[in-house]
Amino acid sequence: MRNEYTLDAVDREILFQLREDGRLSNVELARRVGLTPPPCLRRVKRLEEAGVITGYRAVVDPARLGRGLEVLVDVEIYATDRATIQEFEDTVTGYEEVVEFRRMYGRPDFFLRVAVADHAAYDAFLSDRLSGLPAVLRVESRLTMKQIKADH
Repeated sequence: MRNEYTLDAVDREILFQLREDGRLSNVELARRVGLTPPPCLRRVKRLEEAGVITGYRAVVDPARLGRGLEVLVDVEIYATDRATIQEFEDTVTGYEEVVEFRRMYGRPDFFLRVAVADHAAYDAFLSDRLSGLPAVLRVESRLTMKQIKADH
C-alpha cells in the first residue's frame, strides 16, 4: 500500500500540464511551470516513482476505430460466493468491447462502459455475451445523449 504523497503547488501544476498534454517535452513543461529543466525532470521522476503518475497514453477517437456508440451498463448478479464473482469479473475483463469495468458498493453490483460500432453491435454484445453469463441477474443500459466532460 502506498502512502499518500504530499503535493505542492508546482507538483499540482506539473500534473495539470501533463494531463492536458502528456507529450510535452521536459523543456516546455519546465517553462510552463516556472522551473528550469533539471529540477522539473526531478519532480516528474519523483511523481512517477511515488506512483502519483501511473503512466502515459494516447487518447483515441472511438468513432474512428469503429466504436462510436458508447453504452453505460449497470449489472446486478445472483452470486454472492467469491468463485462466481471472480469468474464473472475475469470473463467480462476479457471482453474487448468493455472499456471500463468497476465493482460497486451497493446496487448495481457492477458498472461497465461499453464501446461498440452501433446499436446492432451492442445488441449482439448484450445478447450473445453479457446476458448469457450464468451470474447475471439484471442488466440496465443507458445511451449517452451528449458527453459534457471526459477524463482523458
